[in-house]
Formats: sequence, structure tokens, C-alpha cells
Amino acid sequence: MKSEKTGYRAVSKYLIGSPFKIRPVADLVRRRPYPEAVSILENMPHKGARLIGKTVKSAASNALADNKKLDEDMLYVREIYIDEGPRLKRIWFRSKGRADMQLKRMCHITVVVDETVSQASPAKTSSKKADK
Repeated sequence: MKSEKTGYRAVSKYLIGSPFKIRPVADLVRRRPYPEAVSILENMPHKGARLIGKTVKSAASNALADNKKLDEDMLYVREIYIDEGPRLKRIWFRSKGRADMQLKRMCHITVVVDETVSQASPAKTSSKKADK
């Protein structure tokens, strides 16, 4: 079985932020070139953009440290996914002696960057028509 390299990863765990709020930000930068993804994230006002931006930059620095032939312009965000983490349960005191449970949600962010494929040789197309 041949093992292929699947890109350069970075994982940020136990970040306080709801995955439901962070996933729409991740959808904006998925499968984008690295410089474009970073500029999108830096110009967004969301907390999730700041958290994802740190992870994307970490994955890119992992790639540049592993492969000295790479440049930032050669990278793109191949995969990015937001997983749920544990929940912190806090008591929220209410009026008349009652209390509610407040859930502070956490998430895990995983980013995989890879180098862009150069299209030096175009794929050959085969004709399905039979010669008559």
C-alpha cells in the first residue's frame, strides 16, 4: 500500500467559540490560495476569522519549514474543518432563586494546506467515437 503525503497540517484545539458560528467563516476560505485566504480572514470582523487565521498561518509555516522549495504563493487551503469540542457548563443565576445552565462551547480547528498543482502537461482526452 502506497502512502501519499496529504499536505501540511495544523490543529488548534479547545478554542472557546461555537463551531456553528465558526463554520461559515471556514467556508469562505476553503480551497482558496493561501495569500487570498489570509487577506480575507484579516479583513473580517468575526472572532472565528481570527482563530482560523492563526491556524492557517501555522499550517503554512509548517509547510515552509518542511519544504524549503515552497513559497507562500504556491500554497492553497486544501481542507479546513471545524469539529466540536467539550462544553463548559456554567450556572447562570436568574430571578426568583432559579438558575439556568449556560454552555460555553469549544471547537477544534484543523487546516491542511498543500502546494498547487502546476498544469505543465494537459491531460489527454480520448475520443469515444469509432472510426468508420
